Amino acid sequence: MRRLLAIDCSAGACSAAVVENGETRAFELLHLTRGHSEVVMPMVERVLIQAGWTAADLEGIAATVGPGSFTGLRIGLAAARGLALAVGARTVPVTSLEALAHAAGPADSPLLAALDSKRGDLFCQWFDGRGRPLDDPAVRTAAEAVALAPSATFRVAGDAAEAVAAAATQAGRSVRVVEGCEVLDARSVAAVALARAEAGGEGPLRPIYLKAPAVTMPAS
Repeated sequence: MRRLLAIDCSAGACSAAVVENGETRAFELLHLTRGHSEVVMPMVERVLIQAGWTAADLEGIAATVGPGSFTGLRIGLAAARGLALAVGARTVPVTSLEALAHAAGPADSPLLAALDSKRGDLFCQWFDGRGRPLDDPAVRTAAEAVALAPSATFRVAGDAAEAVAAAATQAGRSVRVVEGCEVLDARSVAAVALARAEAGGEGPLRPIYLKAPAVTMPAS
């Protein structure tokens, strides 16, 4: 897969990147908590123009499938699916937590990728020092996640890092917050997607919510 578009709308930002042969040709990120639907397609159009491509040039499209914001995920996945269908591109699913783990990079200590669910707990997953998953994405409190740490010293990445660091201090654990990983980055989504595609991991873009949306459905 030579030419790939990656999209992320899963949390506190919207970003898009186009990559050719593993090299980023264009990238854009905007911090926001709402309004992803108005932002994502114009952003995609801009990065394609910056790369000198049209949508028809894309061979693959990757998007974060969750966990994350219910609304943001739906918007990002709808954009990615619609574009892939229109141009006949293959799709590659990437979880928000494995994209965070890639952004954090390798180290000697394990990593907790942690996103604030905005409902009193975290979307989180443990990875080893090389970014390989040690468990499945889950919903846990910061204290519960820290209790599962595979070693007394670990790293944490994501917008829930401060809550995890506070829980680690209370538990007597040593933790280092990885800087620059407060929000997801479509370039990391693209890197994970390319590795997955090379291993035959292309597939449909199905959301991973982990929790039901915090909405009240109207009575029928």
